[in-house]
Amino acid sequence: MINGTPFTVRCNLTFGDIYGQVLAWMAVVFVSLAAGLGLMGSSRPVFALVGVGLILVLSLPFLLFAFVTTLLNHIQLEPEQIE
Repeated sequence: MINGTPFTVRCNLTFGDIYGQVLAWMAVVFVSLAAGLGLMGSSRPVFALVGVGLILVLSLPFLLFAFVTTLLNHIQLEPEQIE
């Protein structure tokens, strides 16, 4: 066993840290749904479904990357106080 300093893991992430990301994701969802509804009246409504799906699928990795990097930036390792 290696004797070293024990650490505690603390996460100080708050909702305010990801609030902008949540709003951006909701904007992407609403814009894609609006575009889909706009295209639904055309002669080929399949394009509307493909467009909405494509927008959501392509934006999801960027959203997950933003969430994960924000979370990792708020994780701290603090040495425990040895008494």
